[in-house]
Amino acid sequence: MNFSPQLIALGEYLAGEFDNREQAIAEPVWYVHLRLWQRPVNLFIEDSITLFAEQANIINLDRPYRQRIMRLHQGSEFHAPLKVQYYMLKNPEALKGGGDNSALLNTLSPDELDLLPGCILTVNYEKLAGDRYKFTATPLPETRCTFSYLGNTVEVSLGFEATQAEFYSYDKGINPQTRQATWGALMGPYRYTKRNQY
Repeated sequence: MNFSPQLIALGEYLAGEFDNREQAIAEPVWYVHLRLWQRPVNLFIEDSITLFAEQANIINLDRPYRQRIMRLHQGSEFHAPLKVQYYMLKNPEALKGGGDNSALLNTLSPDELDLLPGCILTVNYEKLAGDRYKFTATPLPETRCTFSYLGNTVEVSLGFEATQAEFYSYDKGINPQTRQATWGALMGPYRYTKRNQY
């Protein structure tokens, strides 16, 4: 399948190693200093670009968490030209550290993933100077991203903005009863800068 220039650019912009050092120094009360890895993996290559994502507190890089799979593909409507579908790993511990050690991801197969039907983003883009873009990903209306983790139902509000050098994460944990955000981008997005390109 031929991928659009925009889908290729989105994959390139999202792939890499990021951190939010400047933000964490400026606002340590609200933002933990995190490292984020988003590494391409050879899954669903016939019709999409797929990334393994993982993050860690900078002082505990040996204890990464929040592993997930992001599948980027063409949308079917003009108003949503690109989409991101999230998947959960059936055994996250088996791939712990895969963000920093790509060899761990070489055997990853679709059988090891659970589709998260409500965890899908529509991605729109704005053309910038040259061949560059700004991508904005937002949830589909009337959907909720929920899944079971350690016996609990977890709900997450997803969203991001991406340019060639920066990734802004709007992800937040949601209390299903109160609908209030409990963790994540409570005071605005986590503002990551790309440090290495994958």
